Amino acid sequence: MAPIVIFNFILGVLFTVCFAYQAVYLLIGLFRGEVKIPPAKKQHRYAFFIAAHNEEAVIANLVQSIRDQDYPSELIDIFVVADACTDNTAQAARDAGAIVYERNDLARKGKSWVMDYGFDRILREYPGKHEAFFIFDADNLLSRDYVSIMNDAFDQGYLALTSYRNSKNFGSSWISAAYATWFLREARYLNNARMICGTSCAVSGSGYLISSKIVEGMHGWDFHTLTEDIQFSTFCAVHGIQIGYAPAEFYDEQPVTMSASWKQRMRWTKGFYQVFFTYGSHLLKSIFHHHRFAAYDMLMTIAPGMLLTLVSLLANSTFLVVGSLSHGFLATDAELELCVGSLLITLLYMYFTFFVLGVVTTVTEYKHIHCPQTWRIVANLFTFPLFMFTYIPLTVAALFLKVDWVPTPHDVSVTLDQVIEGAQ
Repeated sequence: MAPIVIFNFILGVLFTVCFAYQAVYLLIGLFRGEVKIPPAKKQHRYAFFIAAHNEEAVIANLVQSIRDQDYPSELIDIFVVADACTDNTAQAARDAGAIVYERNDLARKGKSWVMDYGFDRILREYPGKHEAFFIFDADNLLSRDYVSIMNDAFDQGYLALTSYRNSKNFGSSWISAAYATWFLREARYLNNARMICGTSCAVSGSGYLISSKIVEGMHGWDFHTLTEDIQFSTFCAVHGIQIGYAPAEFYDEQPVTMSASWKQRMRWTKGFYQVFFTYGSHLLKSIFHHHRFAAYDMLMTIAPGMLLTLVSLLANSTFLVVGSLSHGFLATDAELELCVGSLLITLLYMYFTFFVLGVVTTVTEYKHIHCPQTWRIVANLFTFPLFMFTYIPLTVAALFLKVDWVPTPHDVSVTLDQVIEGAQ
């Protein structure tokens, strides 16, 4: 048997062993549906924390969607940290009804440092007032029953919770549609399935809750990689803190151009590497010494899984080129044909996998897709896999390039009613 055949077989087995469990998640999410959470026995007191950099166009809509919750307003405080803003973000947030802190620390850039600053002030100025904190980005909007549903889950005793992340601009471009599909799939077929299985979920970006016990224990926020959310999730997996999930829906604005998407996902990918190299050994210890499946799940989440695909493509391409140039000396024609077949099969398998994920997600979550253009929803089934292919060069670039935290601009100034009506 040719060495390249053996190599491809080993790589295929390794990939299957690492990620086959996610097929189980898919089946659980498909056949078990949405997790059911018992009603809360108590209405808890919360604070919303929003980090905002030049978000004048969208911040008021978020604050208003929080004030419109079907939850007692006296149990909710809204804090906005206007970070190094050069526009009218701070005043717009105040006018909408938020408590605003202004921060101008240009040396420590990034959301994590804003969270550290804001939490520290809240704990000092409002000691013991809030039982948990909701973390949101300025471009988000909340469904009116968001807090009520999250309160049901928090009342079960979770120290951290994530929620159902939807998109408010699915129809803006094929890029935003692909993002939306990924996050809908993450909610239904990852975190929802994890919750049903009784294992820990992962928080992602925004739309999550953290108990004040955790924030008070840190005296702020201690996670400062480029992906502080994934770092926090990994920390929880290592230490056996179970993150729950509640089907409380909120809406996020997605990038609409490849340039903006590339910058954002480059930061995400670099942040995943940072977390992987920082916590990888701790996750392995948690897996083998403490037998925590959540640690294995998190390891597979932050591990550069796309690198396995990249290694396969590079190995087969190299063998094909070198073998062809050697005129049959290093490789027979049959072996070269195997390489060509392996390359095609790898690409087709990737495309088919993401196509199926896109179809299943679109069909089951169709009622959550607020897009007036039916053609866009159908076209996305075929372009979503192409979007996922772009992670291959991203995975390589993030390994070698320096990546700084750069805020993603937001300007889709729509209300919750306009999103639901499909106005984008």
